[in-house]
Amino acid sequence: MKRLSALIFLLLIWSVLYAQRETGQNLVITNARIIDGNGGAIPRGSIVIRNGRIASVSAGNSTEPGARQIDVRGMTVMPGFIDDHRHVIAADFPPGDPVQWMKEEAVPRMQEFLDGGFTTIQSCGDPPEQIVELQRRLNAGTIKGPRLFTAAFVQLSRPPAGAAPGPPRVDPARTDPSRGPNRPAVAAGAIPDDETRASVRQLKQAGIDVIKTVLSVTPGGPEEHTLTVVVDEAKKLGVPVFTHAVSVDDTLVAVRAHPAVLVHTPHIGQLTQEQARTIAGAGIPMMSTLGVFLPAFAAENQRIRARSGLDNTPRFRDLDPFPLETLSSAGQGPVNARLLWEAGITYGYGTDTTFLPKDSLAQELRALRLVFSAQDVIKILTRNAAATIGRNKDIGTLENGKLADLVVIDGDPLANIDDLLKVKAVIKNGQIVVDKR
Repeated sequence: MKRLSALIFLLLIWSVLYAQRETGQNLVITNARIIDGNGGAIPRGSIVIRNGRIASVSAGNSTEPGARQIDVRGMTVMPGFIDDHRHVIAADFPPGDPVQWMKEEAVPRMQEFLDGGFTTIQSCGDPPEQIVELQRRLNAGTIKGPRLFTAAFVQLSRPPAGAAPGPPRVDPARTDPSRGPNRPAVAAGAIPDDETRASVRQLKQAGIDVIKTVLSVTPGGPEEHTLTVVVDEAKKLGVPVFTHAVSVDDTLVAVRAHPAVLVHTPHIGQLTQEQARTIAGAGIPMMSTLGVFLPAFAAENQRIRARSGLDNTPRFRDLDPFPLETLSSAGQGPVNARLLWEAGITYGYGTDTTFLPKDSLAQELRALRLVFSAQDVIKILTRNAAATIGRNKDIGTLENGKLADLVVIDGDPLANIDDLLKVKAVIKNGQIVVDKR
């Protein structure tokens, strides 16, 4: 009986300690410049965290019995960064082996997100088996990293009859069929509705959080109809549909099918204000992904340096020389983004690059700062990014009751948006996961 009692006591102690590990520490962060993600700022304040959630955000200093005190000495505390659009596994172009990536790359790649300040990422299309397994390991704590939501593809059409196969293993953005003169001149092949619905159900059963579709309309083709079938079936299953549409014309078609999210700013073609109002009026959030079409350089990008040394060649996201035929998107994307913002769209941060998260952030900031203020960019990276992927109930702002996902910045990003790159500490679910102070 004594042994049984001792065993029960040990189990109770273990369960308490495990629960504390899972829910995070009780913390009090003091002497902080606080940016809450909603547009508010406190010059000097404190944040109390209990059981992994924010208990209070206030001016001045606060106390909490038994909590760990963290004095950030005037540094900025803001919500954890959120990237709504990543291809996570074997993400280099051409893609590698996802099984090998899980064995060799998963741990360091996930740590890179935390080091860059990212506490949440949304996959926008990865090998289903591996991305679900990666999510499981992250949730179980066997891999340390950001919160991950998964996505996988459902096709909207088949190649037109007699179409020549595309170049093998090439970054699809280089030969985008949405960009003339690459747009097909004939209708693509249709996929039976039953087959489409079965594909949606299969991904739901596999544990995928989001269905991803790619819409590039062919003349008289089936794409819009198939997208409506995907949206209908996914809605029955409670799964959101994210749609890739990168031209103005394709985006206008996409909103008629009413997916949950548009995963790109249209960057092929120039929006009119009326078109911007039509798209924003559909009430569908949109991701930024503007930096893809800006040339990147070795001097500011670790993966380019690793591949090419310190040459000055402009590079694309696949690390090969930048394709000048896509350069118009570098201007059209930001301008369209501002028109949509003025029309009232919910606009969230996403990158769609293969760079280190910190380098991707630097690249996206270059495009965003063309048309947005620092205050706008912070909303896009935090509150709006959470709302875009439907996760704003728990993350995206510093408010009572929300998950304690915070980033400590050595600087003031409202004064200099590049200070977002100076991450000194990261807290996820109330746990300190990075501390470089």
